[in-house]
Amino acid sequence: MKKLYLVSLLVFMISFSALSFTSPSNVSVTCPVDLNYVLRIPWNASDCHQLQYKTNTNITNSKSLCCQTLLSLFGVALAQHLKETSLFQLPDLPASISCLQDYQAKLSSLSLPDNLVSLCFDPSQFVISPNLCARIESIQDWQRQLGNSTQLDSGCKPDLTYPSNCDACVAAGLTVLSRLAAIDGNRTHATDCFHFTILYAAGIVNELGPQSTGAMSCIFLLSLNSQKSSSNKRNSALIFGLTAAGITILFAILVGLYFWWKKKSRKIISGFGSEEQIRRPILLRPNTGTIRFQIQDLERATANFSERNFIGKGGFGIVYKGILQDGTMIAVKKILESDFQGDTQFFNELEIISNLRHRNLVPLRGCCVIDENNERYLVYDYMPNGNLDDHLFPSVNNTSETTENPLTWPQRKNIILDVAKGLAYLHHGVKPAIYHRDIKPRNILLDIEMKARLSDFGIAKQSKEGQSHLTTKVAGTYGYLAPEYALYGQLTEKSDVYSFGVVVLEIMCGRKALGFGLSSSSGSFPAILITDWAWSLVKAGRIEEALDKTLLGECNSHENNSNMKATMERFILVGILCAHFKAASRPTILDAVKMFEGNMEVLPIPDLPRPLGHPSVSSDDDGITFQQYLGLIEAEILHIGDNT
Repeated sequence: MKKLYLVSLLVFMISFSALSFTSPSNVSVTCPVDLNYVLRIPWNASDCHQLQYKTNTNITNSKSLCCQTLLSLFGVALAQHLKETSLFQLPDLPASISCLQDYQAKLSSLSLPDNLVSLCFDPSQFVISPNLCARIESIQDWQRQLGNSTQLDSGCKPDLTYPSNCDACVAAGLTVLSRLAAIDGNRTHATDCFHFTILYAAGIVNELGPQSTGAMSCIFLLSLNSQKSSSNKRNSALIFGLTAAGITILFAILVGLYFWWKKKSRKIISGFGSEEQIRRPILLRPNTGTIRFQIQDLERATANFSERNFIGKGGFGIVYKGILQDGTMIAVKKILESDFQGDTQFFNELEIISNLRHRNLVPLRGCCVIDENNERYLVYDYMPNGNLDDHLFPSVNNTSETTENPLTWPQRKNIILDVAKGLAYLHHGVKPAIYHRDIKPRNILLDIEMKARLSDFGIAKQSKEGQSHLTTKVAGTYGYLAPEYALYGQLTEKSDVYSFGVVVLEIMCGRKALGFGLSSSSGSFPAILITDWAWSLVKAGRIEEALDKTLLGECNSHENNSNMKATMERFILVGILCAHFKAASRPTILDAVKMFEGNMEVLPIPDLPRPLGHPSVSSDDDGITFQQYLGLIEAEILHIGDNT
């Protein structure tokens, strides 16, 4: 999956409108790049060969695949041009037209259609301009914006035919791209920044050059045909020398394999299951935009679910990174069999997920069901900056592609508001309301712009209007579970608000939801909830001690530090209020957003039932005790360990 992330968004530069190029007789400019490699390297042109056999009604998909291949192939020339001239693009429009004419001539000599270049490209897209990416036109501009050395300079230098080297190069590219996007500040320039990152990695950094096998297969993801040796001829002679009996046996085996494959393939239905299941009324509503994937597509995208594409394992599935043939980055979640009781529950959950549309939710792209093995997969958009947990606590089992740079105050503030708005959409933007049930940092993903998106709706529950849920199976993670839900299975929107409040405190305080302290009297290690810890500091008038040290340092270095610190403290107070032990004392998520933004005064924070370790036991209105809740958490942790 990683192999094409540096080239994936390049495909969006493709224009599918037919263009009439100036005839060669009217162009006196010579193309400044050498395109002879197009005839020399063993690139796979099968997608473009197929175009001439397609009709106008079904040509779109094949054209997209062909144009992507041609764009990657042309990128090799641009990378070489960058290496020779220090310019990221061609100097002017006549030069671009001349190069594309030469490109088409090379393609035509390979017996490819004579209109491929006009179908795929606009000559202006390759012309140099300051208004593309962070005002970069040359290597000097690149270094002025990013410095003389970036992660690309070390990550993409060696031979990229080795998977580990390729992975490191792509990870470096993601980091540099994120910096470029931040410098530019215009999200519409993201494609050009991708383009420049690719060209720099292949043309300037890689020690073997843009025409090397590693650069073409890893950075540009060109499909290369295997080289044929003279031994093939000897093998062919041997094959033709087989006896008639041997040929007959071979033919019988092939026929048997063919019919076995046909029988099996009928059972592998892309989308929601078997043909009978697809006709069921419980399937997704029309026009949801969900794609029905074939398992072969997902296996190809994830390199057969290889270990190097493994992202992580959650409460109900194993997640892999992948890349589709059109260059789209995806995350594929293989659903664990025990999490859904039958197809009906799975398709009902899928219907809920597919109808959710909000900028702070991870969108569902599609699904796949293999009826024969009862295997289920969900396909989401890939979030390149990983999950929030890896940014907050990077030293703890951090296998993501994130850096160890601590989150800044603006980033933390925006993440909290993003999650709150996504949760507000689930609670109040859809009817009936949806309760997430497992809000925690690992289920908060960050896109390329560091915007937060809620994920993992596989255990979401849809509420009945005006009612709460009473469930016999508590789903979620201890430390984030609301007391009334953990103890009695009573699920309301306030249960999600509690989990959200815990996450807010983790973000603001820089410590995990659950910790352990040593009891001097018993020698035991009682659980310490971040909610109780933060509340105690606030009650003692020491709220500043609850702030993460990096936030305090950032605040002290800011000119208007008093206002900044007051805002930070307000966020902590709202977090404590959201994570209050009593459900009735928690605000709705809509009121929480108003308090965060300063449009509503922070409500007074009621006392907790009792501080941690208090000798007496105090119950709330529903008979839930604070000590009961702590005891349940400690018992669960001792029994199952840390729930991820």
